[in-house]
Amino acid sequence: MIRKLINRANEWLEDRLRSIVRPLSPDARVIVILIMLLLFSGLSIYMTVSSIYNMGKKNGQQQIQIEHIKRLELEHTQKTDSINHKNNFNYE
Repeated sequence: MIRKLINRANEWLEDRLRSIVRPLSPDARVIVILIMLLLFSGLSIYMTVSSIYNMGKKNGQQQIQIEHIKRLELEHTQKTDSINHKNNFNYE
């Protein structure tokens, strides 16, 4: 289901790009493609460097805070559970 949705989005984007680039001359197409390549590669490099910089920011003081789950206190209606009760033999 998700794969079909991704394929439809991919085909729609491809058709849209082709309809935009089709009226351009071959030289203009190459220029547009090179500009898009440079733009997206620059954006990718910026995101990579930015994420690496943010990981080392503040000398590692920015850590993920993990809080342990607190133990649930149950009311004990029985002092022993059924297994201990069965093993408690009274021979008197």
